[in-house]
Amino acid sequence: MTAFKSPPEARGTSVWIGVRTFAGLITRKLGKRAATACQLILLAGSSAFAHTGSPSADFVGGFSHPLFGPDHIAAMLGVGLWGAFLGQPAIFILPVVFPLVMAAGGVIGILGLHVPAVEVGIAFSAIVIGAMVAIAARPPFALAAVLVGMFAVFHGYAHGAELPPGANALSYFLGFVVATGMLHLAGISFGLLARWPAGRIVVRAAGGTIAIAGVLFLL
Repeated sequence: MTAFKSPPEARGTSVWIGVRTFAGLITRKLGKRAATACQLILLAGSSAFAHTGSPSADFVGGFSHPLFGPDHIAAMLGVGLWGAFLGQPAIFILPVVFPLVMAAGGVIGILGLHVPAVEVGIAFSAIVIGAMVAIAARPPFALAAVLVGMFAVFHGYAHGAELPPGANALSYFLGFVVATGMLHLAGISFGLLARWPAGRIVVRAAGGTIAIAGVLFLL
């Protein structure tokens, strides 16, 4: 007796359903772990960030902090420029990696842990990221993300270490993260000019300007 064989369409549908089911299980597990991580962060924040300042005033203080630091502005614009220059997925991921790691660096600064050569690291972030744009460097995406994240630690530490006494740390953090995101968006918007030949030259020149500014920050 000949064994029944399902048609290719049915087999393909079964495989697809199996993949979706497996993906759903993985997503639910990751979701639970992400939720647990968020709860731990909030619990830690309630004690480590126990300041009593005005949330609105502290948000403004955190928001303005990157905007009054030319070194911060240069590096954050550079991240947006580089992300736009590299294209997908870097255009979306790099401007997310930087604020997230920067927030972790801010926690280190608030806790008073020692990070050496912070100002030098901030200056080098402008030099390296600007140079990457200027020379049209296209390293592997993972390497670009690690590089951006490494420099973000220095920026975050500087923000956290300069938290005003008695300030509401969560509001202050939210302020400088929002300002950072806006600077990234400004860099991305300008970096999109690289889609055209003439715009590519302009974007690379902007990267060179950022790198030169980084050198000046060291002086």
